[in-house]
Amino acid sequence: MEFKANEGKNLEIDINGVKWLRIPVKTHVVMKEDNLFEVVDKYTKEIRQKNDIVFCSEKIVAITQGRSFPISEINPSWLAKFLVKFVYKSPHGIGLGSPYTMQLALEDVGIPRILLGCVAAAITKPFGVRGMFYKICGKKAYAIDGPCDYTLPPYNKYAKMAPKEPNKVAREMKEKLDNEFIVLDANDLNVDILGKSSKSFDNKFLKALFKDNPLGQASQQTPIAIVRKA
Repeated sequence: MEFKANEGKNLEIDINGVKWLRIPVKTHVVMKEDNLFEVVDKYTKEIRQKNDIVFCSEKIVAITQGRSFPISEINPSWLAKFLVKFVYKSPHGIGLGSPYTMQLALEDVGIPRILLGCVAAAITKPFGVRGMFYKICGKKAYAIDGPCDYTLPPYNKYAKMAPKEPNKVAREMKEKLDNEFIVLDANDLNVDILGKSSKSFDNKFLKALFKDNPLGQASQQTPIAIVRKA
């Protein structure tokens, strides 16, 4: 079977002298009515081999958990509108740079922790220390994202929370698929491992596999990847 990389990306990556294949798997536009296992199994069963690792974007995990919402249904509070004024606006994703995503952060992470993160960031930023907000607020805050121009419809008008219990999801998916399963949040700037089916996996290795973001962030429609030694 011949595999094709996404445009501008590579199928292979070399890690410590070992070549690995990252096979992008195209799906339909996943909606909250979909079942995660059924989606992953349907599109990977003709590709998966015994020792493959299945990587899955946290976005479709969150969507199938009902944690993605039309922005028309989100009512930002005065606090969300105030805090968003101080958020750095990245060209690689909206993050918490929208009152809609900030509102989801306040609801999911909690107001006290968000405020503590804001205070810590304000104190440390003048000393050149960056990222303190997310160190305090955690992966749940970092994985929140909102509408961007390059996002596939209808999610160009949605905001989403981080997936719930991603480690549990990964373990359950491994039992059903009989393959190791990883839930990741990747873009062109960073890779974060949210859930993994086995604790023995080294996060640095998993991040290195996807450091060039082979799944893409726009119209590729490839939220799943099969990884195996080349």
